Amino acid sequence: MADVTALTFLALCLPPIGALAAPVVIRALGAGGAWMLAAAPLLAFLHFLRLVPEVAAGKAVTGGYDWVPALGVRFSWFLDGLSLTFALLITGIGTLIVLYAGGYLKGHPDQGRFFSFIFLFTGAMLGVVVSDSFLMFFVFWELTSITSFLLIGFDHEREAARRAALQALVVTGGGGLLLLAGLLILWGVTGAAQLSDLLQFGDVVRGSPLYLATLLLVLGGAFTKSAQFPFHFWLPNAMEAPTPVSAYLHSATMVKAGVYLLMRLNPVMGATPAWEVLLPVFGAMTLATGSVLAIRQTDLKLKLAYTTVSSLGLLVLLTGFGSDYAIEAAVLYLVAHSLFKGALFMVAGIIDHETGTRNITRLRGLRSAMPLTFAIAMAAALSMAGLPPFFGFLAKEEIYTALAGGDPYSVLVTAVAVFGNALMFAIAFAVGLRPFAGRLVETPRHPHEAPVLLWLGPAVLALAGPLAALFSGITHGVVSAPMASAVAGTPRAVSVSLVPHIGVPLALSLLTILLGIAVYWQLDRIRTLVAYLLHSVRGPDRGFDHFIAGLVRFAHRVIAVVQPGRLDVYVACTFLCVAAILLVPLVSYAELPAGFAWPADLRAHEAGIMLIALFGLVAVLIARDRLTAIVSLGIQGFAVALIFLLFGAPDLAFTQFMVETLAVVILALVMTRLRLSPTDPRHGARRLFDIALSLACGLGFALLLMRATEAPFDTALSDFFNAHSKLIAHGANVVNVIIVDFRGTDTLGEIAVVAVTGLAILALIRIRGNTERKLAANDPDGEGT
Repeated sequence: MADVTALTFLALCLPPIGALAAPVVIRALGAGGAWMLAAAPLLAFLHFLRLVPEVAAGKAVTGGYDWVPALGVRFSWFLDGLSLTFALLITGIGTLIVLYAGGYLKGHPDQGRFFSFIFLFTGAMLGVVVSDSFLMFFVFWELTSITSFLLIGFDHEREAARRAALQALVVTGGGGLLLLAGLLILWGVTGAAQLSDLLQFGDVVRGSPLYLATLLLVLGGAFTKSAQFPFHFWLPNAMEAPTPVSAYLHSATMVKAGVYLLMRLNPVMGATPAWEVLLPVFGAMTLATGSVLAIRQTDLKLKLAYTTVSSLGLLVLLTGFGSDYAIEAAVLYLVAHSLFKGALFMVAGIIDHETGTRNITRLRGLRSAMPLTFAIAMAAALSMAGLPPFFGFLAKEEIYTALAGGDPYSVLVTAVAVFGNALMFAIAFAVGLRPFAGRLVETPRHPHEAPVLLWLGPAVLALAGPLAALFSGITHGVVSAPMASAVAGTPRAVSVSLVPHIGVPLALSLLTILLGIAVYWQLDRIRTLVAYLLHSVRGPDRGFDHFIAGLVRFAHRVIAVVQPGRLDVYVACTFLCVAAILLVPLVSYAELPAGFAWPADLRAHEAGIMLIALFGLVAVLIARDRLTAIVSLGIQGFAVALIFLLFGAPDLAFTQFMVETLAVVILALVMTRLRLSPTDPRHGARRLFDIALSLACGLGFALLLMRATEAPFDTALSDFFNAHSKLIAHGANVVNVIIVDFRGTDTLGEIAVVAVTGLAILALIRIRGNTERKLAANDPDGEGT
């Protein structure tokens, strides 16, 4: 067990190690360095592959290390059928993507940086699917947003890439905040800080009065990450990233993180009316929207991107549908989609790389020039279309078996599924067949077959589709059944094979094929019609721009109020907060002091010192110039220091004497060098406001101190310091020991603040000196300009 724990931790560390090594390896070996870098995800894949027999037997692999033991926070992982399948997809497809990127970005000056980003992204996504700790899960969840921002904006010199990266970060980052709130509520309701523990509290969560709020927050995180309607717009825009990123993003990583979360929480939050309505409704809308928008596109990557939106909607629909076969259908389709979509995206990249265009209207007859790429594209397209003998066929058969029903709700959902699948059928062949069929047309570059680094990845994924279907018994035993069991929360056996389900599912499959052929036959006309109908529709993509513009305008207005560049406003805001912090709790919680009693044993010299402090205060208020006010303020400080001295705090009194002396001297020196108005410029309402604010702060401090002195004195802390200062810190002066040892970090922080302030002052002095020298050089006669 210890070996598995250590090896799992090492597997999670391999992507970050690859990120560190990538720039050095690429600088030394060039594009050929991809072969060496691919070892990092490959070794992680082999480690997770070793765990398949144990997980297939119904066991879960757990482990980890204590992170913050006092809070029960662990760096822990939980590998069952669901998380292990995702881990295999992420590392397996990640290995192929690294090889593909080596050929696709060959000669790119920033190829090393790209590999660093892709490895960081791999590590973040791997952390999401294997994490057991809530905190660990959320940290990796946010890291996927940050690393995808870096990848989408890789070509940062283009405005479109920067906009797409920012859009993805804002949408998914905002959803992440909602998810954080949902996880905290789950933690509070169940007391479970681990996802594996949470699975035991399904009845508690569903019976909680906070269930609906928690569900909406969790769906906010999942829907934004997995591009569900109306948050679907960021995903197609992410196609501004290089094609290796698109292929990885859409097949096995970030966009499926939300689906993973919903599947993981299905045993905890599923089987409720809210779950079985919200997920199918939004999934169906996403399926239909993505399919229609995909028909409209002419760019190969955009067509595939919108079909990914459709597929994610279908997965969400199936996860929440609630029938016995829906979970099995979702599992099968997720695996099938990862295989064929990764292959098709890489094929689109090959076509773009070798012909110079991705515009489907400018591509024909590539079959003769690129026969291997054509074979790969057709294999992936057949799986996407749901035809035998490919794994996509098994998924489609199970989908219709799950959805088919006689009630109106099932009929409506099934109709949407048939509609979406038919459009995806047409798009599969539009991408996988149309560019290769017909007579060869002229393209910006002379087409030819791609090098091995480019075709190896899509070939492996395309070949995996028919192999997984032909050996479906093995596939279900090691992948489908364990994954479906984890999602359902109970053991499930998956038995679908290449033999079709006779009856309604087969009829729906045939209907999908007929509709798909019809759409493909009239694809150009339908695309023109859809483009015409949607021409004037302002979708959420444009709404996002308006939202950001409005947010910026709102921020400018708020800053104009709270950050006007005037020190008096800042000081007033600060003291307003101080007064509120002091007075509001005292009044709200009825903690005002019982009363004030003048001390009966007050001595004459003590009363005299207090009178001196009072006279100093009056002198400050009536002073006609600032120098007199500064000196009078010093009188108050010295009087307070004498009080400290009389009441047995010589160290504190000495500190107060030093502070007051330095304050008076420094303020006096500064005031003589500043250009200040001779009189107080405040008049009327502003002066009354400042008087009221100062009285509120003074009253707040007085009431707080009076309330504190009313409470019985607790000597526990004093006894601790008296008992341990000499024993532990070897110091007889308790105050010094507290400052230097027991509060050493606090003192270090104070020293750091003083040091930073001194450096800032030094920088300002030097800037002023340089400015004066430049002005003198430009105006040697001192006449001015």
